[in-house]
Amino acid sequence: MELKDKTVLITGSTDGVGRLVAQRLGAGGARLLVHGRDATRGQAAVAEIEAAGGKAEVLVADLSSLVEIRRLAEAVRARTDRLDILINNAGIGTAGTKRQVSADGYELRFAVNYLAGFLLTSELLPLLKASAPARIVNVASAGQQAIDFDDVMLTRNYDGVRAYSQSKLAQIMFTIDLAQELKGTNVTVNSLHPASYMNTTMVRQAGITPWNSVETGADAILNLATSPALEGRSGLYFDGQRESRANAQAYDAKARQQLRTLSLDLVGRQSATLTSR
Repeated sequence: MELKDKTVLITGSTDGVGRLVAQRLGAGGARLLVHGRDATRGQAAVAEIEAAGGKAEVLVADLSSLVEIRRLAEAVRARTDRLDILINNAGIGTAGTKRQVSADGYELRFAVNYLAGFLLTSELLPLLKASAPARIVNVASAGQQAIDFDDVMLTRNYDGVRAYSQSKLAQIMFTIDLAQELKGTNVTVNSLHPASYMNTTMVRQAGITPWNSVETGADAILNLATSPALEGRSGLYFDGQRESRANAQAYDAKARQQLRTLSLDLVGRQSATLTSR
């Protein structure tokens, strides 16, 4: 993909694999909207991109808050009249054994890893469709576990790995569901597991010794974001750069509808479709 004059938003791009993806897209000529929770780290990431001749600016938002996610979307719309690539990369790993909740009272990993991307993408869909051809990339994981719709917020028998794994499967289910809604719009959406146990803060906080590089993960994300081979292909799940199959629940239309209905309720939307906005 020709990146010159393209605008890209990457959530969680002040550290780890997101930061490297931002640097490489910036070096390729794209205009970067760098997102993070900390303004100082965001400015440092922007400075690196600009030092290499790229264009970037930072947008600060806490994705554990629905109010801040909507403000982030407003900030994007205020800064650009087009959005060519959206990469939902921000997330929380498996570290910790105590159940935590978001600003809105939802289980934290479900809120940040999945619901934030669901809402942000929904808010930015009109801009993406107006910029078509455009791409959405959801950075998920090979760590997936079927969602128990009787206890989505894991109020019983909480486990951090389970919380993480179901939130990542939710991302993939959303990807498949949204791809169907976006047919005919020239906006594609795909998800991936970038690489196992990259040398990132998330992995180290989980007490795991990294055995993959962020470069490997960045290559996989960039493949979905820019490869000509993915033009017009949507609703797919990749393990690295190889097209793969997710947990069986991802292909269960009834389960995806349950997730969609729940998600719309959780973010306070009554509309039955995302693409109608």
